[in-house]
Amino acid sequence: MEDDLPEGGRDKTLNRLVAITVVTLSVFMAVANIKDDNLVQAMQLAKSDAIDTWSEYQATRTKAHIVETARAEMALIAGANPSVAARTALVSMDTEAAKYAAETPTLKAKAQADDAQYDALNVHDDQFDMCDALISIAVSLAAVAALAETRWLLFAAWGFGGFGLLMGIAGFAGWAIHPNALASFLS
Repeated sequence: MEDDLPEGGRDKTLNRLVAITVVTLSVFMAVANIKDDNLVQAMQLAKSDAIDTWSEYQATRTKAHIVETARAEMALIAGANPSVAARTALVSMDTEAAKYAAETPTLKAKAQADDAQYDALNVHDDQFDMCDALISIAVSLAAVAALAETRWLLFAAWGFGGFGLLMGIAGFAGWAIHPNALASFLS
């Protein structure tokens, strides 16, 4: 059977190391992809909540502006001695304006919190994306190392794989490791 091996193919240590590397990295990448998919769903929900809340905030601000403008016009038309109906309408408009004034800070704070939640999740999404890319490079390099029977390519694969594992572990653990230059380049 060893006669079927190509010349120089008798050293099985390299192939075993490549196999262990590929299996380890592939399994980790599969688990990380599950976590990343769940993270993306949470990001979509946070972004959707932020958009909805910002829309509600803008609508409330618009309604407040309309009430303020209508009140100012009514006060101008009513003059110094407004009728009972005009006074009742002015009080009603003041109540509406106060309601909108009270709602807007709460809506703004909620929308900002939703945006902050999205940004926090995005950091970890970037980590899993980098994990995926780096481990894919590592698996490719390991495969070529086996074909070319070159150890230095396996060492390069371990370097990429190690960095990919670090990024994946950081994503799982919630660590703040985030190579901004790489994330900006890949964005």
